[in-house]
Amino acid sequence: TSTFCHQRLGELTLASASSDSETGGVSPPPRKKYRASVVEGAGELGAAIGSAALSTVVGILTFPNSPVAPVIRLNPHSVAHIYINNMQANGAGQGQDSELSCLNNSAQNGEPSSAGGAHTNVNGLSTTNNGNSVSNNVGIPAPAASNNAVSSDANSVKKKKRLSQSEEDVIRLIGQHLHDLGLNQTVDLLMQESGCRLEHSSATKFCNHVVEGEWDKAESDLSELKALMHSPSAIVVSPTMLQLRMKFLLLQQKYLEYLEDAKVLEALQVLRAELTPLKYNTERIHILSGYLMCSHAEDLRAKAEWEGKGTASRTKLLDKLQTYLPPSVMLPPRRLQTLLRQAVELQRERCLYHNTKLDSGLDSVSLLLDHACSRKQFPCYTQQILTEHCNEVWFCKFSNDGTKLATGSKDTTVIVWHVNTSHQLKLMKTLEGHAYGVSYLAWSPDDTYLIACGPDDCSELWLWNVQTGELRTKMSQSHEDSLTSVAWNPDGKRFVTGGQRGQFYQCDLDGNLLDSWEGVRVQCLWCLGDARTVLASDTHQRIRGYNFEDLTDRNIVQEDHPIMSFTVSKNGRLALLNVATQGVHLWDLHDRVLVRKYQGVTQGFYTIHSCFGGHNEDFIASGSEDHKVYIWHRRSELPIAELTGHTRTVNCVSWNPVVPGLLASASDDGTVRIWGPAPFLDVQDAEGLNECSMDS
Repeated sequence: TSTFCHQRLGELTLASASSDSETGGVSPPPRKKYRASVVEGAGELGAAIGSAALSTVVGILTFPNSPVAPVIRLNPHSVAHIYINNMQANGAGQGQDSELSCLNNSAQNGEPSSAGGAHTNVNGLSTTNNGNSVSNNVGIPAPAASNNAVSSDANSVKKKKRLSQSEEDVIRLIGQHLHDLGLNQTVDLLMQESGCRLEHSSATKFCNHVVEGEWDKAESDLSELKALMHSPSAIVVSPTMLQLRMKFLLLQQKYLEYLEDAKVLEALQVLRAELTPLKYNTERIHILSGYLMCSHAEDLRAKAEWEGKGTASRTKLLDKLQTYLPPSVMLPPRRLQTLLRQAVELQRERCLYHNTKLDSGLDSVSLLLDHACSRKQFPCYTQQILTEHCNEVWFCKFSNDGTKLATGSKDTTVIVWHVNTSHQLKLMKTLEGHAYGVSYLAWSPDDTYLIACGPDDCSELWLWNVQTGELRTKMSQSHEDSLTSVAWNPDGKRFVTGGQRGQFYQCDLDGNLLDSWEGVRVQCLWCLGDARTVLASDTHQRIRGYNFEDLTDRNIVQEDHPIMSFTVSKNGRLALLNVATQGVHLWDLHDRVLVRKYQGVTQGFYTIHSCFGGHNEDFIASGSEDHKVYIWHRRSELPIAELTGHTRTVNCVSWNPVVPGLLASASDDGTVRIWGPAPFLDVQDAEGLNECSMDS
């Protein structure tokens, strides 16, 4: 075989030399074209290989084990390049220039080439120049298949996906945020690759002129932006008017900067020749003219409430100007942060157990996780049981500063408890001498005084100085009176009291009668923040507003069943009613409509006092005749917690106004329970406990 190969090789070499000499050194054209069907753009590679060279390659590939094969094995691309050079030297192959250019370009652009294991198919012969794979398609198996094969459409350009409107909006939002961070090159690349536009070119130019303080150019830009303007409100405003407003804002900034630079003549010229002729907002122009009297820059900035010349005031100006341009032209300032903040706030509002202060910033939260509060953080666990009363406890109330709790009992005593820093309660004072027991308590606005009222048969009222423990006033107008409710005027110098026997008085701190309203059978009282209006529920199943200054009254709430008690939110907008046989109702006092009826509580004809509580007063709590404490989120009719532990009717609940996680309940079982978050749990227990136990 070796001898035959040498002889055959010699014949092929002589034949090739003879052929070259006869044709002037150029191989004759092949009888059949051999296509490079694998590498796209390679053209007809068979036309690039002479018949002698091709015969040589075929011979070697047919006998790959020949000892001379490794020596003279040719790279197909090398053969093609030799042929190309020869053709170009002889002026031939002009029609193949484009195909050759593609071949060369593919190698230059990172496509497979001879240096990187390129794969070429010639007349069914498959080779790789790294020697790892050979297949001749004539029945001789190849050792291995090439992993470097390139598909015929490798160089085809993929069409860019058409972005939806929402996708474009997201890209622009990201671009704006990156721009605010100073990553301008990244923004340019993002816009270039996505094909989006961060903002209109006219808007970009306008912004640059405003930031640089080139007011004349910025004013000129307004004419280009006029066609793009739109009204920022529901009231339609013409583009001309919008342009006028924007021009006024620009000239105002220009005027103030001239004044700060002590260029009074230039500022006066702007005021007279540019601002005044606009005939717009003349009241503001009069105010601006007064700034001419400012003696120095600090005085100007203080009176104008202006940041002064520079980036801060110009950026603030841009924020105002952007409101007149649609978002397709210029995005509202810091739009991504606004959307993220809204999303965080919405998640917090929808969280049934969120009971901490809302932080409007984004630095305190993680944007990678949804907001979720655990029930273990909510005041549904008994932290303390106060057992110092020796009879039914009818009422409890935290002081306005949250540092004290007052409890009134059938045992004729009032106990004042101190809330320490660890939220534990300790007995502070015991106030005695209430012959009929204590069914209602009210702290003065400054927590200096505490008023105690008795049940229906009690005609007396006690006003205590909490700090000293001394009784300042014991008031009784008549032995036939029934003073069962009381409310402080916001000024802390007056209070109103009344009962179901038709008494309704306004008194000072010494018990002196200031005003009275005859014939009103009062069940519960509340003074509104205007210091004039007193709300009173009466025996006609209604709440009316009484004005002691002009002696007028009006109906506000009308129920179908007796109103046993009510309380009002801090802002004076909402009223929480305990209605006999109906339960807890929420009313809007401004709109005079029933907002919600809360379910679960058992309410007969006992007087039960509910309360608002938690951070921002988002929660509602109430006692119940079924021995439970019920807690609702203000927006949800169903209770989010039912607290068990008391053994008799729960008469009153009070939520600490300063510590959102502290709740007190008073019961006929003679105890006061303090509710708080779950006790400390180790990591393993905390992860395994999904719901808090409602048992004591």
